[in-house]
Amino acid sequence: EMGIRARQDKDQNFKRLCLEYLPLKFSRRHGDPSRPWNKFSINTRSEVDGSKILDYQGNWRDIFQNWEALVHSYPEFIEGMIHKFLNATTFEGYNPYRVTKAGFDWEVIEPENPWSYIGYWGDHQIIYLLKFLEFIEIYYPGKLENYFSKDLFVYANVPYKIKPYEAILKDSKNTIEFDHNAEKNIQINRKEVGVDGALLTGRDALIYKVNLIEKILATVLAKVSNFIPEGGIWMNTQRPEWNDANNALVGNGVSMVTLYYLRRFLKFFEGILAKVSITEVAISSELLLCFNSIKKTLETHQFLLKGSISDTDRKQILDGLGAAASVYRQTIYNEKFSGEKETVFIDDIHSFVKIALQFMEHSIEANKRPDALYHAYNLMTIEADNAISISNLPEMLEGQVAVLSSGYLSTDAALEVLDGLKASALFRPDQYSYILYPNKVLPRFVDKNTISEAQIESSDLLKLLLKNDNKQIVTKDLVGNYHFNGNFNNVDYLIVKIVFTILAWITYMTTFIRMSYFNLQTKFIVRYSFLSIIFIMIAFFVNI
Repeated sequence: EMGIRARQDKDQNFKRLCLEYLPLKFSRRHGDPSRPWNKFSINTRSEVDGSKILDYQGNWRDIFQNWEALVHSYPEFIEGMIHKFLNATTFEGYNPYRVTKAGFDWEVIEPENPWSYIGYWGDHQIIYLLKFLEFIEIYYPGKLENYFSKDLFVYANVPYKIKPYEAILKDSKNTIEFDHNAEKNIQINRKEVGVDGALLTGRDALIYKVNLIEKILATVLAKVSNFIPEGGIWMNTQRPEWNDANNALVGNGVSMVTLYYLRRFLKFFEGILAKVSITEVAISSELLLCFNSIKKTLETHQFLLKGSISDTDRKQILDGLGAAASVYRQTIYNEKFSGEKETVFIDDIHSFVKIALQFMEHSIEANKRPDALYHAYNLMTIEADNAISISNLPEMLEGQVAVLSSGYLSTDAALEVLDGLKASALFRPDQYSYILYPNKVLPRFVDKNTISEAQIESSDLLKLLLKNDNKQIVTKDLVGNYHFNGNFNNVDYLIVKIVFTILAWITYMTTFIRMSYFNLQTKFIVRYSFLSIIFIMIAFFVNI
């Protein structure tokens, strides 16, 4: 009935609300209920009169994983699920933290809460959306084309701002800023107009509407713009993928898992484009500029696919892709969508998909291991000579699941992976099953933060500090072993401490020289001495 009313009514906002409506009362709580950040409520009855109500809420991953199974029992809900998914994604191609019947929520910065943090998970968009698109194409062939040119979709207005590409290169672990003013305005709008107050508006202050092609392109371009050839999809939005064990990969981790699924997504999209009857659609001029720039970057470097890609070429490709997405994001952050739509031909999208597939498949080949398995995650390092190097992490089960799901492997190649899995350290004969990671012998606590004698001897600075019994950077324990200062958290802490120590000594020496040779007035002596004390205190007590 809601679908019928949506098709009959001319109001685009009413159509959208009808199409994404789902008469569900299912929710799912993610993880341990004792986790302080795990706010959740399962509402099945009204608190007013006790009557049954329709309500659902849950973390993004949990809701859509469950709906993926639920839709097989209720296939008529698939349109609503797709609309709900896409209308809760941002113009950058990411999604908020939680989905509810009343809209969506995001994580906020809470200075008093040590558990609070913000960011976008990198695995939420491609595979979950793809499962829905594959399903609707099977049950309702050709249905997707109906939405290719209809502006029935919107963007979520999440108060996060992804930093420009150059800033991400400098610090890939801190890439998103929380916009407190935007958060305040969104909450005010929510109170005034309801859940639509959290949707992105254009320069005309109206809810900005786009078609299905634009939503798909925004999602795909978010991944392609972070594509590192022969490495995977760069995880630089302050969150890892589904596996919490990979938290440390944020910033320098590169996901082949998402690349495998992206290949499957692009292959599906290619098949859809080949069957459509329309030849062109209109998308936002800002996104079209991003699309054309990314497409040009891939075309310019297509000749490199004939062999291995060098570290320098890898950086050049990423620069072109990352800068295009950065310009797009900053334009919308600063100016909003202009409302101008420009034509993009289906053939141009088709050619982009084809060349993107070539790059994805080249990277899949580059990530095949000698044992017939495939790498799941890699590490990227930005080198001093304007290059990006890739190093591989140990084998992981999810990499094999993803590459088998990618659709790229032939039957024989898939059998090789399965045989390789059986012969790998991921297989447990006692359980006749697989584990996520191989068992590892990890160093004991007492073996960590230990500097060898050879390493000490290789550094004149460390030898001098030890000789002078200076324990600011390294110490020697009772049994003769060397350790970094136990207060250090990471290399950044050490850098800050060294910088402020140098500043303190420069200030001190400047004061001494001026006192000795220039008969400095008392007030200046006090001032320089005070600065020296401040720098010394910072050097000793600063903590990052």
